[in-house]
Amino acid sequence: MTLKVACPTCKKEVIWQEESQYRPFCSKRCQLIDIGDWADENHKISQPVQGAVDLNEEMLDALEAEFLQHNKFFVEPE
Repeated sequence: MTLKVACPTCKKEVIWQEESQYRPFCSKRCQLIDIGDWADENHKISQPVQGAVDLNEEMLDALEAEFLQHNKFFVEPE
């Protein structure tokens, strides 16, 4: 089964396959138009503003450990 999606910029049908170099866009032009819209802040990912959370030492240690686990370049070589 072939998956077809609409280009987010021009709505032209795009076949979702490895050969579709600019998927989900139909062309480099549509891809650049979209990135320009993000740069101009025409697109935004919004979420409700969350109240401040008081962090304790244990929470900070857990956040630091998670960050270091996913960002190995910050870890000193052994």
